[in-house]
Formats: sequence, C-alpha cells, structure tokens
Amino acid sequence: MPKTLYLVRHAKSSWDDAGLADRDRPLNDRGLRDAPDMGKRLSAQGHRPDLIISSPAKRAYSTARKIAKKLGYEKSAIVKDERLYFAGTGRMLELLENLDDRHGSVMIVGHNPAMTTFLNILCDSPVHNMPTCSIAVVGYDIDSWTELASEEGSLLAYDFPKGSGNFLELD
Repeated sequence: MPKTLYLVRHAKSSWDDAGLADRDRPLNDRGLRDAPDMGKRLSAQGHRPDLIISSPAKRAYSTARKIAKKLGYEKSAIVKDERLYFAGTGRMLELLENLDDRHGSVMIVGHNPAMTTFLNILCDSPVHNMPTCSIAVVGYDIDSWTELASEEGSLLAYDFPKGSGNFLELD
C-alpha cells in the first residue's frame, strides 16, 4: 500500500510575551486564521491523514488541532511527540520509520528549519523555505514506513497561506 506524508510547518506564532518559554508561545491572530484555512484547503482537495502527530509546542499543537477540525479528524486523537520539537531530521525519520503500517497517510506538524530540510531530504523539492503553516504532500511507493529512508518520495502537492488557495498538484 503506498504511503502519503503531510509535512506541516506550524502557523505564525506570537512573540508578544517575551517571558514565555519557547514551547509555550501561542499562535498569533494570523496563525489563528491561517491554520483553519489550510485545513479547509486540504479538505476541499480530498486530503485526510490517517494519523496526525504534532510537536508538543503550543503553537504546533494548536496548528494541528485547527487543521484536524477542518478535516473531520478527532482532535483528541492527535499524538504529541517530542521528536518533532527541534530534535532534528534524524529523529523525525526515526519517528516515521517506527509507525504502524496500517497508517497509509500521516501528517506531522513541526518547526523550521527542520521541516524544510526534511522535505528536501525526502524528495527532490523546489521548496527552499516552508513559510508558516505551509503544507507539503509527499507520496511514496512503499509498503512499510521502515522503507522511508531507502526510497525517494515525490512531492505531490504544496500550498501555503499566501499561495494559490489550492493545493498545487505537481508533476
């Protein structure tokens, strides 16, 4: 069964309270608008992951919840994983390679620069910087997540809040 991976950079966060720990920063007004809008765009294109995994940082988890709501995905089913909080691409790959293969499509919500770097490791991508709340859809012709590192993915679609409003289907 082919696999689909959704890479999501969290929506725009607030820097209003300089005393907050990094992982406690919330979404700002733009982030609160962009995340549900991107979820709506995904839904309109028929995208719906089997599993959503988020960084435990407040801004990432809030992004995941807002997107999940628009996809009809149960927010309580979102998994938080420390390997998505600035732990690097090796830890992100480790997380994915250990997934249960019954999940054909998985969304991970995390941070830059790791998210953009990971996208470019996984496939030949023209994306050099994923803006906040951007989403890349990477497809694999593999049967198991354990094969992820040994196969190059294909960038199937990509969009971001100031983008076209549609997920660009790439050839």
